[in-house]
Amino acid sequence: MPENKSQSTTEKRVIAVTGPTASGKSSLALRLAERFGGEIISCDSMQIYRGMDIGTAKDPPEERALIPHHLIDVADPGDSFSCSDYAALASNAADDIIARGKLPVFCGGTGLYLDSVLASDRFPETQTPPSLRQALETKDDDELRGMLLGCDSVSFRTSDIKNRRRLTRALEIFYTTGLPKSRWDELSRTLPPRYKALRLAVIWQDRDELYKRIDSRVDEMFARGLAGEAVGLYRTRLSDTARQAIGYKEIFDRLDCGEDPMSAMDDVKRATRRYAKRQLTWLRRDGSAVVLEGSDPRIFEKACAAVSRFIGKEQM
Repeated sequence: MPENKSQSTTEKRVIAVTGPTASGKSSLALRLAERFGGEIISCDSMQIYRGMDIGTAKDPPEERALIPHHLIDVADPGDSFSCSDYAALASNAADDIIARGKLPVFCGGTGLYLDSVLASDRFPETQTPPSLRQALETKDDDELRGMLLGCDSVSFRTSDIKNRRRLTRALEIFYTTGLPKSRWDELSRTLPPRYKALRLAVIWQDRDELYKRIDSRVDEMFARGLAGEAVGLYRTRLSDTARQAIGYKEIFDRLDCGEDPMSAMDDVKRATRRYAKRQLTWLRRDGSAVVLEGSDPRIFEKACAAVSRFIGKEQM
């Protein structure tokens, strides 16, 4: 397997393969890692959880055996896991991969997690005390919004305060560092990015075709046993984040009503399509990404050309 020798200590290079769910980004990232001597770093906020395999579309074990994968199965579903936890673990993994002469290949659709590693947003990588997390988990969303308004009115006005995860993260930053998130945002703008990154965005211009791929994937998940996997998790203690995972939440809602978990299939499809739409909105924010059409039969060759230019190597 070819190694990437072009990394220097002053300019750490990584690539990131992004795209909406079911776009084909995982298979593209795997092929690029094989071609350029890379290792995969998952950038999926749900693949971190052990036992949540089918619904999070983890790569099969046989594929993960071919190329090292990182940030998969690093937490139990009952554990709280924040964006800062991800940033600390992912940056450690990337630095280790680079130190071994390999190319980090981030892959996933959780934009907030990816930005936490690649952008210049650098909050202190301190562990949130379990007691603080437990205290925040007991609050409802209105209480969290009131707390944020009291300690960080700027973030309250500028953040997505309907997103519980982001609310909680802003409060964790304030209570662990003594400074509001908005102040850390100002400070981070004076810092250079942690890595020099090439972002490859897999986009399907034909939205209907993407939605067909999503529906087909959900059908396959249920055929592989998603309902049974969710029923097993339903009986355990889950963190707020894990409980909201698409594919599981919809089944949990049916179980709460005493209904057949298989009846949630259409709900899962609708929720996944809505999520894909949000992912596409996030992707469009980044004008620097190399856009690749998912249906293009030459997508791999075009991705290879972009990576070769980025790392300064001729194609193998």
